[in-house]
Amino acid sequence: MTTTAPYAFDSDTASTSIGDHVYELELTDRWNTPAGTANGGYLLAVCLQALRGEVPQPDLLSVSAHYLRPGTPGPARVVTETARIGRRTGTGAATLLRDDKEIIRVLATFSDLAAAEGQTIELGVAPELPAPQDCVDPVAGRNKVAKTGIGERVEFRMPALRGFWGGELGRATTWEFWMRFTDGRDADPIALAALVDAAPPVIFDHGVRASSTIELTAHIRRRPAPGWLACRVTTKHLVNGFHEEDFELWDSTGVLVAQSRQLAIVP
Repeated sequence: MTTTAPYAFDSDTASTSIGDHVYELELTDRWNTPAGTANGGYLLAVCLQALRGEVPQPDLLSVSAHYLRPGTPGPARVVTETARIGRRTGTGAATLLRDDKEIIRVLATFSDLAAAEGQTIELGVAPELPAPQDCVDPVAGRNKVAKTGIGERVEFRMPALRGFWGGELGRATTWEFWMRFTDGRDADPIALAALVDAAPPVIFDHGVRASSTIELTAHIRRRPAPGWLACRVTTKHLVNGFHEEDFELWDSTGVLVAQSRQLAIVP
């Protein structure tokens, strides 16, 4: 059932069960992009919050989502299906519909990340960033990301304003920065899956001004510690109007908590 939540992410992604495997909610414009459509990470989280109640495992482990149509504010339904419940993992599917049209299809696996154990080899390193208080807000007073919709829900800190963030082309393939919810909500596994799609794509540093997700896959590696998330986003290939985006999230203790790759189209 829908519950009253203290944070925007929780209240805006909550839905009410209206029957077996069917949920309803009102999609809000509070997570709209500057293009006027719902952010893809927000739509993904709506599906995952509904699905989470149908599997016994507490944490999102992996998810793959295909975006079929833009999401817009208004009444919507989530239809879920449980595929398999095992000892360590549970898998299910969810579809978000608006005006009886499919917006996004999701397949997700849940586990208990607190109980996870096994061989670990970590070959990556966290972004080397100054403390958030020593960085700059790339949005404040610069109109590069509108302070409406998702621009009010998520905030960033960067070591310096370069390229796109400074009002020019930087031709970067990678950006590194801090990110968190503006209302102080700490991230959990489902929030991590939303946040990997919350930042402007690095392809904007090459003069591209719009990008829409076609498919997104996220892997959650650990439950994150409270605080800011260190981000690394990379794009190396724009081919025939399609580009990839790789995203890493590292928590405030310096450990990797989420990875994603998405394929997006430039209109």
